[in-house]
Amino acid sequence: MRASELQLALEEEFGSLGAVLMEDTTLSSLGGRTGAAALADGVPPRQVWQAICDAKDVPVARRHGRGVREARR
Repeated sequence: MRASELQLALEEEFGSLGAVLMEDTTLSSLGGRTGAAALADGVPPRQVWQAICDAKDVPVARRHGRGVREARR
């Protein structure tokens, strides 16, 4: 997952609150950092996505494939 795919996944799952979650929600699984801070510190986007999904109880069925665009032809 790339950072752009993380952003898309956040928008698809949480709408306009996705950006707020990245900036304001501290995540214990990321050492008490926000998603934005974790990304800035080099944490992979997929790990940030999983941490947010865990914190917000996103069903497992919606954790995979979100944020992945179809291949260009």
